[in-house]
Amino acid sequence: MTGIAVLGTGRIGRMHAENIAAHPRARLAGVYDIHTAAAAEVAAKLDVPQFDSVEAVLASPDVDAVLIATSTATHADLLEQAVAAGKAILCEKPIDLSLDRVNACAATIAGTSLPIMLGFVRRFDTGHAGVRQAVESGTIGDLHQVVITSRDPGMAPDAYIEASGGIFRDMTIHDFDMARFILGEDVTEVTATGSRLVDPALMERCDDYDTVSVVLKTASGKQAIISNSRRAVYGYDQRVEAFGSAGMAISENHTLDHVRIHGADFTDRATPLKNFFIERYADAFAAEISAFVDAIEEGKPVPVGFEDGRQALLLAEAAIRSAAEGRTVPTSEIG
Repeated sequence: MTGIAVLGTGRIGRMHAENIAAHPRARLAGVYDIHTAAAAEVAAKLDVPQFDSVEAVLASPDVDAVLIATSTATHADLLEQAVAAGKAILCEKPIDLSLDRVNACAATIAGTSLPIMLGFVRRFDTGHAGVRQAVESGTIGDLHQVVITSRDPGMAPDAYIEASGGIFRDMTIHDFDMARFILGEDVTEVTATGSRLVDPALMERCDDYDTVSVVLKTASGKQAIISNSRRAVYGYDQRVEAFGSAGMAISENHTLDHVRIHGADFTDRATPLKNFFIERYADAFAAEISAFVDAIEEGKPVPVGFEDGRQALLLAEAAIRSAAEGRTVPTSEIG
């Protein structure tokens, strides 16, 4: 069984640790966090070792791979260290907030044959993957447009927003990857606009937006339209649509159950949407671990790799420039 250590035991690291511990082909080799109390709690709950340093994790013969779920500013450094130690890597997004740092990291790890996978978990959602399959199989004919709606149920804490790197790097980056996943072509142009409608004072202080729209275009003319908001009062809004010459494929929102009620005074009454990303993408997170284990044990290519992470960040940088300057930005201008 593949021994995977988790670096970072915050909300998402804890979830990953539990998924690895429950996986039939993986073994949770231990956890580490600079916040020792958090790591101790997870280690005790799952009955695994608590490492006292990153160096101890990487030196352990029981560790075949690491899952990096620490703060974003540490990702690139840890990725480089793990490659030097010969460990396979699953790293949460983004690789870094700086494209220059990501490019430097790419140069440092160039040539490695180790599996390096990026945590764009939405690719593993069966609905979203089904939309991609409908495109690839030709079921909807020639692809014309991709429409992605992604809205959070509420604003994150101010401290998180202030350190996030901005909505395009923090939130829309998932949608940039999803657009690339479904389009199947490189994006050549980015047009973005942003507004401060949910919390104008916070957004002004952070020089950020809470409401954004983005149009991506490929060389062949295919389009992807992304709609984001930091707050949707009705819940976590996650929809993906692909429109083609012969039809359309849609991945819909997930509610708490699948019941729909119709009455004399109403139709299609449903339970609320699932609360947030861990609940909405629970099955996808488990499938992500399976794909990572497959890459390690069977030599399969990782479904989403380092370059996918770099390309998503490049699109975020283009969107930031487009929104700031009020113009369409060619991706060639960024990277």
